[in-house]
Amino acid sequence: MTFKKIVLIMAMHSEADPIRDALELEEMDKLHPSLPMDSYKGKIGQTELLLLVNGVDPRFQVDSIGTQPATLATFAAIQAWQPDLILNAGTCGAFKSKGAEIAKVYWGNKVIHHDRRISIPGFREYGVGDYPVFTDQALAQKLEMEFATISSGNSLDMCDTDYQILDQEERVVKEMEAAGIAYVAELMQVPYLGIKSVTDLVDGGMLAQDEFLLHLKNSSLALQQKVLALLQEISIK
Repeated sequence: MTFKKIVLIMAMHSEADPIRDALELEEMDKLHPSLPMDSYKGKIGQTELLLLVNGVDPRFQVDSIGTQPATLATFAAIQAWQPDLILNAGTCGAFKSKGAEIAKVYWGNKVIHHDRRISIPGFREYGVGDYPVFTDQALAQKLEMEFATISSGNSLDMCDTDYQILDQEERVVKEMEAAGIAYVAELMQVPYLGIKSVTDLVDGGMLAQDEFLLHLKNSSLALQQKVLALLQEISIK
């Protein structure tokens, strides 16, 4: 399947810049003067590509990570650009015990929250989310990407209950944006596709923040390679 207009949403410039530079994307005006997101545009064959990076928080002067800015960015992007596909790419943590390795890139076949625990009848499923995703088994095999559950939470560390929730998934990666993006994509009836590159192993013995910073560059380059290959496959020639 190919798409006429793809919006690529990414949280951090350190993740997005290798892709932006490789595709020579042109900077655009901000979607709204009050929003920190940075916008870029270009083409892959006949497909229009728009990149939206969450940008720097104006108050705290750090990357706007987490589900809140991701949700806002996705809504703003869909409203402004009316894409055929939302592609969310970024880095993640994963589990060595489930076969993960640093810089391995996964394609999400399920998107959930692991930190929205609402023990009220009818609200449990709402809290978990389990949003629809776009997958293609043949294409994933061609690009040498395994499927995994993408699970979002707004903390870098995890409590015991988070571990228990994630342990139920055969393959799982944890990050901080996908569920917010997939939530909006479902509401606005735009297909969502998520791919994530491993920066840190949750059960690898290092502190998550130290391992994340150590491997961010190499994992972002691995992500770049898979994103470029994927875009070549789903763009109109």
